Amino acid sequence: MGVGRLDDEDYPSVTMGQAAELLGVQPAFLRSLDAAGVLHPHRSGGGHRRYSRRQLVFVARMRELFDEGMTLDAAARIVGLQDELGVAQARIDELERERPPERTGEADADG
Repeated sequence: MGVGRLDDEDYPSVTMGQAAELLGVQPAFLRSLDAAGVLHPHRSGGGHRRYSRRQLVFVARMRELFDEGMTLDAAARIVGLQDELGVAQARIDELERERPPERTGEADADG
């Protein structure tokens, strides 16, 4: 195991109290996201919620949208669409890198 796992964005290393403090939210906010089914924290052997760095980023994004007046459903949908767009953009970038460079200069004189 070891501390190397702390570099893993998906390793649930943060307690609910630590997460709430880091994010500037109440623990009830984190519980409400769990109850709504938009956030699924890992549970320790004792049943305590543990959050990964990736989940903390997600909560921060949700909080920003709440602060802008979005509902839970709207915020979750927006974050989901932003994530899908990010994946699509990464794929486009990958395909563009694989694409052979366009030929410029002389046109085909035989045509």
